[in-house]
Amino acid sequence: MKSILVTGSAGFIGANLVLRLLEGNEPVKIVGLDNMNNYYDPSLKEYRLSVISSAVEKSPVGHEYVFVRGSIADKSLVDSLFAKHHFDIVVNLAAQAGVRYSIENPDVYIESNIIGFYNILEACRHNPVEHLVYASSSSVYGGNKKVPFSVDDRVDNPVSLYAATKKSNELMAHCYSKLYDIPSTGLRFFTVYGPAGRPDMAYFGFTNKLLKGETIQIYNYGNCRRDFTYVDDIVEGIVRVMGGAPARKKGEDGLPIPPYAVYNIGGGQPENLLDFVQILQEELLAAGVLPADYDFEAHKKLVPMQPGDVPTTYADSTALERDFGFTPRITLREGLRKFAQWYKEYYV
Repeated sequence: MKSILVTGSAGFIGANLVLRLLEGNEPVKIVGLDNMNNYYDPSLKEYRLSVISSAVEKSPVGHEYVFVRGSIADKSLVDSLFAKHHFDIVVNLAAQAGVRYSIENPDVYIESNIIGFYNILEACRHNPVEHLVYASSSSVYGGNKKVPFSVDDRVDNPVSLYAATKKSNELMAHCYSKLYDIPSTGLRFFTVYGPAGRPDMAYFGFTNKLLKGETIQIYNYGNCRRDFTYVDDIVEGIVRVMGGAPARKKGEDGLPIPPYAVYNIGGGQPENLLDFVQILQEELLAAGVLPADYDFEAHKKLVPMQPGDVPTTYADSTALERDFGFTPRITLREGLRKFAQWYKEYYV
C-alpha cells in the first residue's frame, strides 16, 4: 500500500487532492497535515475535512486516512511523521498564500514557505521518497512581459514576497535534488478557483460583497487578465505528475543529474477581469444567489493596480501536455457555475 503525505490537506487544493486520491481503485494510506490557521475562516477548512471524512467512510477499497493538525514549520513533528509512516510520495501544498497579505505579514511567509519547506526537504533527505511534488505559483513570473509564460522563461524578478518564497522553493528543491538525488517536481499553479475555495480570491470575495450589497473593486480599471484554472483540472494535473517522478540519472562525472522538473498548470485562456465579472454575475443570478433585479453596475468600482499584482497571467502548459498528456479543459463559465451552485447550497 502506497503511503502519501499531503500537507495543507484542509486547504482548497489539498482537500480536493485527498478526495481525488480516495477515488482510486488501489488502496493507499494518506496522511493529511494542516495547521488550520485563521488566514481565512477556519470553518471552511472544517467543512472540507468533513467532506473528506464522508468520502473515507464510503470508500469501497479500504483506503487509510489520517489527519494531523500541525505545521510544516514544526521540524520535530515533520520528522516524526516521516519516521512513522515511511512516505512513498510527498505532496507539499502547505504554504501561506496571498500576494497582498505578504506585504503586511511577511513573517508568516518565511515561517511556512521557507522554513517549513526546508523541513520537508530535510525529511525527504533522511527518509528517502519516490517523489516530492510541491506547489509553486504563477507569481514567480513577476512582471514578465512575454506571454504566455513558459517554464523556460527567466523568473528572477518577483514583485511580492509570496512570489519570492515560491521561487526560493524551486531553488531549494533543485539543490536537494542535486545533492541527495531526491526526485522533485514543482507545479506553478495559475489562479485556482472552484467550490469551497479561498474566500480571499476575487470570485469568492466579489460574491460575498455583492450578497451584502457592498461595492466590489476591479483592479487596474479592469485591464487585468487572469488564467483561471478550475480546481479539478489542477488536481488532475497533480495526480498525473505524482506518478511520473523525474528519472534518477548519473552525469559524466558520476554524480547525480538532478531528478528535477517544473511545470505550469494553467488553462491557457487568459480572461479579462471585466468579462470574468460578467460571467460571474450571470451564474450568480442563474443559481439564485442574487435576485434577478440585482443592480450590478451600482456595486462595481474600477480602481488602480495594487502593489504586488501583475497585469496578466497566461500559462504555456505544453510541457505538461507533452509529458503527461494533460491540459486543463474546464471552461470559466462551467467552473463559475459549479462555484455559484455550491455557494447557494453552503451559504444561501
